[in-house]
Amino acid sequence: MGILSWVFIFGICGIIVRSIVQFIRGGKHRIYLKMRESRFSAEIFYTLLIVYFTVIIGFGLIYFILSINRILLVENGELRDVSIIGSLIHSLYFSGVTLLTIGYGDITPIGIGRLIALIQALVGYILPTAFVLRLVQSNQRDRDR
Repeated sequence: MGILSWVFIFGICGIIVRSIVQFIRGGKHRIYLKMRESRFSAEIFYTLLIVYFTVIIGFGLIYFILSINRILLVENGELRDVSIIGSLIHSLYFSGVTLLTIGYGDITPIGIGRLIALIQALVGYILPTAFVLRLVQSNQRDRDR
């Protein structure tokens, strides 16, 4: 794999990590979200959606870069040669299915893609926990005031 591919992969990983850390910390400006017992917090919901989309697109781009360098995703147990657009669509689909821990098994990674898929599945498993902990922490701060 070329050095440019690795630069893109590390850049995307940096964006993903930054997005998750900002979500957990509450963003740069530390917006304190108030949530009453019976109200839905749209701000937290939209923030969580943005973080999920960032992670799906980020990991999808990593899978896409790997597929350009011939580290492929296998579809239904056989290697398929697809167009660039098809590869991008497969990469984003696999990323979404992996993050949301659905894991249909119709597309599987090969080589280092397996490790990346494990990391993404772990992120998908931990994000809801971070979401709940942030809500509890926000409610605690409101009660302490």
